Parts: sequence; C-alpha cells; structure tokens
Amino acid sequence: MQPPKPPSPESVLLDLIALVAHLRSPEGCPWDRVQTYASLTPHTIEEAYEVLEAVESGEPGQLRQELGDLLFHVLLYSQIAQEQGHFSLAEVIHGVTEKMRRRHPHLYGPRRKEVAEQVAREGMEGLRNNWESIKRQEKPNNPDQRTSVFDGLSSKLPALHLAYKVQQKMARIGFDWPDPAPVLAKVHEEMQELEQARQSGDPLHIEEEMGDVLFTLANYARHLQVNPEKALRRSTLKFQNRFRYIEEKLGRENLSVHEVSLNRLEKLWQESKKQK
Repeated sequence: MQPPKPPSPESVLLDLIALVAHLRSPEGCPWDRVQTYASLTPHTIEEAYEVLEAVESGEPGQLRQELGDLLFHVLLYSQIAQEQGHFSLAEVIHGVTEKMRRRHPHLYGPRRKEVAEQVAREGMEGLRNNWESIKRQEKPNNPDQRTSVFDGLSSKLPALHLAYKVQQKMARIGFDWPDPAPVLAKVHEEMQELEQARQSGDPLHIEEEMGDVLFTLANYARHLQVNPEKALRRSTLKFQNRFRYIEEKLGRENLSVHEVSLNRLEKLWQESKKQK
C-alpha cells in the first residue's frame, strides 16, 4: 500500500488563505478581527527572531513551524490590506515575483547572456553591484526627490546590524578605511573619549561616546569579515549556556545561584568553560 500523496503547495496555501479570511470575518476570532498593521508589528518582529533561533538550533522541524508562523503573518497583513482596499495577496506575490526577475537580469530578460558573462567575470561583487544598480533604477523618477545611498535601509533594524549595513554602504562608494589597522586605532581613540566622558559624569555624553565605540567596533568587525550581530549573538548564547551549566550543577545540590558565594560562582564558571 502506497503512502498518501502529500497535498500540493497550491492547495494548502488556498486552505490557509481561506482560514485567515474566516478568522477576520464577523464569525471569526475576536483577536484576529481587531488586529491592525501597527498592532501586528511587535508580534511579526518576534516571529522573525524565532525563525532565526530555529535556524541556529539546526532543528528542521522547529524551522518548519516558525516559518509557518511567519507566513501566517504575511497572509494576515495581506487580508487586512485587502479589506481596506490597499492591495491583495495576489498583488504581493506578483510584485515580488516581478521584482526578483528584474533584479536577476543574468537569469531573466533580454540581456541575460550579456549580464551573465559580466557576473561570471566579476563574481559576487558583480552580483551585488547589479542588485544595487537595479534598486536605484526602481526609485520614482522625480528630479525633486533627493536620493541617498541609505535609501531602502530600514532604521528599524537592530542597532548593531544597522551600523554594519551603513558601513557596508560607505565601503561601496569608497568612503572607507583601506585596511583594519586604522579602524583598530579609531577604536582605541573612541575608548579614550568614552573614558573622558565617564570622568565628566555627564550621562548624555557617556551614552554618545559609548555609541561611537560600538559603531566603530562594528566597522572593525566588518573589516575582519565578521558580522558583528552574529558574533555578539553567539557570544551571548555561549554566556547563557555556561551560566545554565552553573544553575544545573547547583540544582543537583538543591541550591540556587542566589545562595552561593561569588567565589563559588566563579569556580563553577571556570569549570563551565571547559565543557563542550
């Protein structure tokens, strides 16, 4: 006996579209019915981060579930937009399909052979340059509208990642340090300024200088070909895992971290660093 044939992507997508429409209907769920673009935003950000966590976990089942949750949000936004006469899910899908075709001229379009040869010569840098060039061409042709190299860069990104992306933009127009050495010197300079601010006791000045230190460190990471957001996440998770080792070790003795001395915590911390 053959196993049942899995449903097609089209049929399950239509099923989910119908479910979202029902949830938003008068007979649907009170929570879903009152949602707006703004009210969904924090939940969407949380779902996106849960996708990232699932990727890092290496568990395909967890990733499948989190991608489903994120897809549900896409459909919910589109349903709200359709109800308000803004756009439909079909327009969302059609729009991104056409955009991806435009931005891959080495695969689609009349110049694909010519562009493919260029990309073959220039490699990934050629792909990036083509992508950025096409994005600029997609801007409204309005002579009164001043365009910026930062157009399309969301200010809502996590701060460290935003700094990294800003510095990538600067590098592409040549406004950059030639190698890591002067960037490291700049890090030391900013640290000195932070110490001077600390001695001044001015909270706003301290915050400003701390921001400069972090911004410069993000730039140094980029020069070392390290994504600072990813590096910091890994270090933070490593710290958490080591501290969980301490909690588990004390838990076997029916103790909590609040009941032992700092010296005991430090000894367990050093022990945790030896664990895989």
